[in-house]
Amino acid sequence: QVQLVESGGGLVLAGGSLKLSCAASGRTFSNYAVAWFRQGPGKEREFVAAINWRGDSTYYADSVKGRFTISRDNAKNTVFLQMNSLKPEDTAVYYCAADAITYRNEITTATNRYGYWGQGTRVTVSS
Repeated sequence: QVQLVESGGGLVLAGGSLKLSCAASGRTFSNYAVAWFRQGPGKEREFVAAINWRGDSTYYADSVKGRFTISRDNAKNTVFLQMNSLKPEDTAVYYCAADAITYRNEITTATNRYGYWGQGTRVTVSS
């Protein structure tokens, strides 16, 4: 199965930037769409951004549009989330997840459509 490990989280001031990485094992990782989700304190897990298996289509939650950018480097089995103009409400544990199936044609934001999850990396944005 696909194993995912997030990194890059930490403390940052409001307005600052942070880049998260999701390193994956498995020789078929490039065949899966990948998404970032987050779970803030006392909140349910929510969708943040996703990128399809080809890397030519992305989708973002309204709350992060224009501020976050998802990308992938399949040669390195890594997906990134560049976060700019961070706000205190971005504080959360961020998880990367790989689709439950390969070659899904359209990006999904539903948590139950993703079958592989990392342990998360914590992002704290202070005001």
